[in-house]
Amino acid sequence: MTAGKELSRRDFLHHSAWAGSAVVFSVAGGTLLSACAGSSTPATKDFTFAQISDPHIGFTGKANPDVTGTFMEAIAQVNALAVRPAFVVNTGDLTHTSTPEQFDQVKQLHTTLKTDRVWVVPGEHDAVDDHGQKYLQAFGAGSQGNGWYSFDYNGVHFLALNNSFDLQNLGHLGADQIDFVKKDLAPLKSHTPLVVFAHMPMFDMFPKWGWGTDDALQALSFMRRFGSVTVLNGHVHQVMSKVEGNITFHTAHTTAYPLPPPGGAETPGPVTVASDKLHAALGIRRATYVAKKTGLALIDQVLP
Repeated sequence: MTAGKELSRRDFLHHSAWAGSAVVFSVAGGTLLSACAGSSTPATKDFTFAQISDPHIGFTGKANPDVTGTFMEAIAQVNALAVRPAFVVNTGDLTHTSTPEQFDQVKQLHTTLKTDRVWVVPGEHDAVDDHGQKYLQAFGAGSQGNGWYSFDYNGVHFLALNNSFDLQNLGHLGADQIDFVKKDLAPLKSHTPLVVFAHMPMFDMFPKWGWGTDDALQALSFMRRFGSVTVLNGHVHQVMSKVEGNITFHTAHTTAYPLPPPGGAETPGPVTVASDKLHAALGIRRATYVAKKTGLALIDQVLP
C-alpha cells in the first residue's frame, strides 16, 4: 500500500483483514481523528505512537516455537519507522504463564524500543495463578486498583484499562474501574480527543469465545459526549474495526501466533500455519490521522 494514500471506511475495513501486530497512530496537523471522524480540537503538536500486542513470552507451542524472536522482529520494525514514536503501548498478554522470569524478559525487551516510554495493560495470561499480583509488581507502578491509569500527551487524553483479571467468560472492568473512568473524564472538555487501551475487546466481537467485555457499555457511556474516541485492544490476534457513533474500535494482531477468525473453529486456540506463512500473519501497521480529513492512510508491513 502506498504511503499517504487516503482510504474510505470501506477500503479501510477491506485492507485491515490481515494487518500486523503493531498499530501506529499519528496526530497530524494538530488533530487526532477516528476513521470516520471529521475534526477535533487542536493538539499542541503532531506526534506518533505505536501499539504492539500479545507477545505471549513463554509460549512453547507448535504455532510458534520462537515467540521471543518474532517479538524482537516486531520491535525492530517499530524502531525502523520513519517517525520515531513518542511512546509505545503493549496491550497485554505480555507473558504466557505469568512467571517472574517472563515478566522480566518482557521488561528487558521493552528497553530495546527506540521511544521515550512504554505503557502497558495486562491480559488474562498475565494473571493465570495470582489475580495479577506478579504483573502489578512488575508493571503496576503509578497505576490504580488492578493496573488502570490515564495520562495526557499533546492535547490527547489516554485511558489505560484492565478488563482481564475478573473474567466470567467475557472481559470485565468492575465497579471501581468504571467509577474511575467516570471521575477521570468528568473534567475534560467534550472536544478532547480520547484514546482508550484495553486488552480484551470493548465491543461484542464474538461473545461465545469471550471476545467482548460484559460491562463495557457502562464505561463507554461516559465517552459518548466526546467528539473523537478511539479504542485499541489486543487479545484476538487479528485486526477488526467497528464504528459505533463517535467511537471507533480497533483490534490488533499479535507478535506470537494467529488465532482463528470469529467462529472459524470450535475453540479460539493457536492456529498452526506453515513455517513460511507465519510471518505473513504477524507484523506492524502504521496509521496516520490527517487534520480535517476523514480518510485513514495505512501502511501495513508483515515480518520479513
